[in-house]
Amino acid sequence: MSKKNKPDKGGFVYSTDPNFQYQPHDDEAAETLPPQQQKLRVMLEKRGGKPTTVVYGFVGKPADLEALGKSLKNHCGTGGSVKDGEALIQGDQREKVIGYLVKQGFTGTKKSGG
Repeated sequence: MSKKNKPDKGGFVYSTDPNFQYQPHDDEAAETLPPQQQKLRVMLEKRGGKPTTVVYGFVGKPADLEALGKSLKNHCGTGGSVKDGEALIQGDQREKVIGYLVKQGFTGTKKSGG
């Protein structure tokens, strides 16, 4: 599939209605919930053939997720990134990540997926 035929994140590709007005959703306008109200999930996935700890379920601004991802990387002493609303930490760091998040006030944090 060529780049120009890919749908956007909302799945919108094309409309035959001549009066249609596309209204994109502003996901970035959502305020960041306090840590006590966040329901984060931590799971281990294989990405690129290597184990990766993934933190998902964060509700808030992308800049706040970037800051959380950076603090997790510093705490674990490994690399990682933030993509598509998920914080990715290299290696199997689930226990360290959960311990750090609970200490920071994210009381709804749970291990997910086995």
